[in-house]
Amino acid sequence: MDTGMQQALFIGDEVTAAAYRLAGLAVRTPPLEEAAAELRAAMSEMPPLLLVTTEYAARLPREELIDMLAQPEPPTLTVTDAAGRGPELDLAAWIRSGIVG
Repeated sequence: MDTGMQQALFIGDEVTAAAYRLAGLAVRTPPLEEAAAELRAAMSEMPPLLLVTTEYAARLPREELIDMLAQPEPPTLTVTDAAGRGPELDLAAWIRSGIVG
């Protein structure tokens, strides 16, 4: 049944995506080397919420990542993968430093 509502979107590895798929999100699991292009495409599609693993988010250049996370639409959050892997992206520290906000 199509309600016309767009789904929240998860981008990351296949194992972590399985959990988000079970939670009802749309998921994309591109190869890691294609993560930046996939994130750019997802941002232009404006899902109601975009979740991306820190490992995939880190494939964007730093300034582009900061801009992505600072945009109000779509709201974008970084999440750890199922194994807890991924570089730390400390958005709170960025906000306190004035980089974002």
